[in-house]
Amino acid sequence: MLENYEKFKKDVFALTSIDLNAYKEKQMRRRINTLITKNKLDDYDEYIRLIKRDKEKFDQFVNFLTINVSEFYRNPEQWKFLDEEVFPELIRTFGRHLKIWSAACSTGDEPYSLVMALSKHVPLTNIHIIATDIDKQVLDKARMGLYNEKSIASVPEEFKKKYFTKVGNSYKIADEIKRCVEFQQHNLLKDPYPRDLNLIVCRNVVIYFTEEAKDEIYKKFHDSLKQNGMLFIGSTEQIMNYKEFDFIRKQSFFFQKA
Repeated sequence: MLENYEKFKKDVFALTSIDLNAYKEKQMRRRINTLITKNKLDDYDEYIRLIKRDKEKFDQFVNFLTINVSEFYRNPEQWKFLDEEVFPELIRTFGRHLKIWSAACSTGDEPYSLVMALSKHVPLTNIHIIATDIDKQVLDKARMGLYNEKSIASVPEEFKKKYFTKVGNSYKIADEIKRCVEFQQHNLLKDPYPRDLNLIVCRNVVIYFTEEAKDEIYKKFHDSLKQNGMLFIGSTEQIMNYKEFDFIRKQSFFFQKA
């Protein structure tokens, strides 16, 4: 068994600014140990020396930490509507401290996109987003905030330059964006929902549930929103019976609590 993982984590952070403490240790050690073995090395110090001197191996290591990511600003035209119509209306109605929930947030692309989009309207110090997912591993990845080039392709150029730092072939999101998001584990089908929300974003997830489960989730979303609060769903989803839940359709993927 490879020893001195604590020192290795510090070495990796010094080299890449990537905090391996954001990952579950047992799982991450197993994956990194496999990578070290593939490189025919015996310990963490040897591997650190390798990635310091060999850019290709360094990129391989960083890319190894960026698998299975989703996508920032997915469906940009919907984010444009959020930016130009939804956020201004919510701010007029509820003020500058909006209570937002990114449900089933996966690897964090969505809540971080929300922070950046909202930052055009209010200071970052006013932004706090609750982001939840059932999978602890993707939450660990979200907290790390490391993404590949494809994931951030739709991010507006101003935000790419301002909030992302290149690390190898990957991109690390700024701590000032990360501080605006609180990640929690949550099961949409059984756990209590946050209350008194102004905006719920849950995209391309509910489609995988049964019709009965969908109805239950949409009912709970409605109950969690304040009057005139908004629900933002994914482009793969429709709420045909939205009137049953007392929603008003504002646009194809935006529904307001009546």
